[in-house]
Amino acid sequence: MRTLFIAGNWKMNLSKDESCKLGEQLRDAVGDAGDVRVAVCPPFVFLDPLGALLDGSPVAIGAQNMHPEIGGAFTGEVSGSMLKDVGCEYVIIGHSERRHVFGETEDFIAAKVTRALADGLKPIVCVGETLAQRESSETQQIVCRQVESALNGVDNDAMSLITIAYEPVWAIGTGRTAAPEQAEEVHAIIRSLISDLFDSGVADNVVIQYGGSVKPDNATDLLSRENVDGALVGGASLKAETFIPIIESARSIMQMGQQ
Repeated sequence: MRTLFIAGNWKMNLSKDESCKLGEQLRDAVGDAGDVRVAVCPPFVFLDPLGALLDGSPVAIGAQNMHPEIGGAFTGEVSGSMLKDVGCEYVIIGHSERRHVFGETEDFIAAKVTRALADGLKPIVCVGETLAQRESSETQQIVCRQVESALNGVDNDAMSLITIAYEPVWAIGTGRTAAPEQAEEVHAIIRSLISDLFDSGVADNVVIQYGGSVKPDNATDLLSRENVDGALVGGASLKAETFIPIIESARSIMQMGQQ
């Protein structure tokens, strides 16, 4: 049965008070989310209070990053076990900002996926092409390489814990959004690749989110596509008045599908 997964990536935004207020608003508004999964990924320093505030609610907590080592002399880094200790269920891995701003390699990202699974976290693995790569007709090549590399060593059972988030780099924080047809095309390519790497059952069940300037006014069109299983929301997840309508769009789509 299809589910939709809406996750908010707050990036380096909001204060403690603002984060907790938003968490309370989401907790109260989401209620029984039914077939829509909801998560928020605040900055590291707010994970503990948000985890406590949202404990027992349908809104899960995730982190924006982690280090692939268990522990040690890695100043400024956070391990998967630390994230679990403050209530994290999810962790974003391989976001384009980690790849392009901080220079994370495919091997480093793959190591994070492996460690996240070992630590009992559910990875949200981000993939996507730059504008230059899209204009050079390299989208399929780039995205498939990123997916295959990140999932190296992952078995069929572990795939049930993994979400793939297709985020075209040119649409992140730019106000530009991939047309629903463009998103659907790439999501279908990813699902086909998952089928080749694993099997059709794994491919049918893997959740593939879209991310990149998702807003209330384009959410329904994006989420209605056959191979779009949710959204990884950036700027619009920072305010209840823009994030809750996206969740409501997902809920309406699920309710229509059950009629």
